[in-house]
Amino acid sequence: MSKEMEPEGMSLCPLGTAANPEPELLCIFGTGDLGRSLGKRLLQTGYRVVYGSRRPHSCGPLPLGTQVMSHAEAAKSASLVFTCIHREHYDFLETLAPHLKGKVLVDVSNNLKKNLYPEANAEYLQRLIPGAHVVKAFNTLSAWALQNGPLDASRQVYLCGNSAEAKQSVAEVATKLGFTVLDRGSLSAARELEDFPLQLFPEWRLPLRLAIGLTAFVFFYVLIRDVIYAYVEQGKDISFRIMVSLANKVFPIVSLIMLSLCYLPGVIAAFLQLYRGTKYKCFPDWLDRWMLCRKQLGLLALCFASLHVLYTLIIPIRWGMREDPLCRLCRERGKLAHTLAGCETAINMTRSSEHWLKSRKRTDGKSIRPTWDQPRNLQEDQEKPPGAGTIVGDKNGPGKKTILSPGHPNIPEA
Repeated sequence: MSKEMEPEGMSLCPLGTAANPEPELLCIFGTGDLGRSLGKRLLQTGYRVVYGSRRPHSCGPLPLGTQVMSHAEAAKSASLVFTCIHREHYDFLETLAPHLKGKVLVDVSNNLKKNLYPEANAEYLQRLIPGAHVVKAFNTLSAWALQNGPLDASRQVYLCGNSAEAKQSVAEVATKLGFTVLDRGSLSAARELEDFPLQLFPEWRLPLRLAIGLTAFVFFYVLIRDVIYAYVEQGKDISFRIMVSLANKVFPIVSLIMLSLCYLPGVIAAFLQLYRGTKYKCFPDWLDRWMLCRKQLGLLALCFASLHVLYTLIIPIRWGMREDPLCRLCRERGKLAHTLAGCETAINMTRSSEHWLKSRKRTDGKSIRPTWDQPRNLQEDQEKPPGAGTIVGDKNGPGKKTILSPGHPNIPEA
């Protein structure tokens, strides 16, 4: 082959040879759940891990491939140290100040409640070991998240510190672990980072308060208008409708209001941008906060709409099973029998099927009028001999009448 046709090549080194540098050694103080999960994740990423423990020989199971030694020996061997211990146990770190001088100390601790101490844990650690570069990081991640890695794209690692080089070292480790790094500035922001895990669904607070307030207001308004007013003015007791029928009026109203509040901030923002003539100016704080919780408002609107659908399906079943406990026929014969007998409960349930009752024909070709439309002839009742019954309707077919005695509980007295 001629020299002009010789392909260009490059020397390749096989993996695992001396061409690759030795993996960096990281130290972890603490062998609890968080320390074990962090060590396992660091091993999977390619780091070497050494644990510092008060009891190196009886510290419990640790990830395979790690080393365990005393705190002093572990601090000497690594340039970056994770302190996975509570603030109450920081006192022994003061004795390790000579070994931690000039090294990066990552504080991952949190408190049980806000304002528990006058200063943040990271600031207290910096005051104990002034020669170290303290960085607050990884405190917003749980042991499960550290062990399994980022399962979604929004998993972030917040960090803060006074040394830019130290923050860069921690950021490189977090990036290799697969997390997104967000720098919050100097160590004075450590208290804010420590308060993050203590907030339960911070984006849901305003929407939930708004939904509860709207639900209470609409419910009491409907209660006063439909139940209390009807009882005071007309003497009707319809309190049995409070749990189902009344609640079913509240859910769609609140759902529509929440849905409108979901889209309203976008319209206001659009008009504000048109008024300003630019989209590069910041929105007011109240509008910015409102726009950030639009997703939660929409989900709550969907939840109330789902409850409305569920209650709408329950109401027909509830009315179909409703019976008059004072009516003997309700318990013995069924709805048709006590409808023809004059039971008010059954009549209200069957008013929608009035055309069916009117279509029933008697033997003489005349249609039977429902009992609620049939006028009573008092003169005919007086002329009836004692013991005569009352014809209430066609129950057993054409030409056959149901006759009830005058003492029947469903026959009104003249």
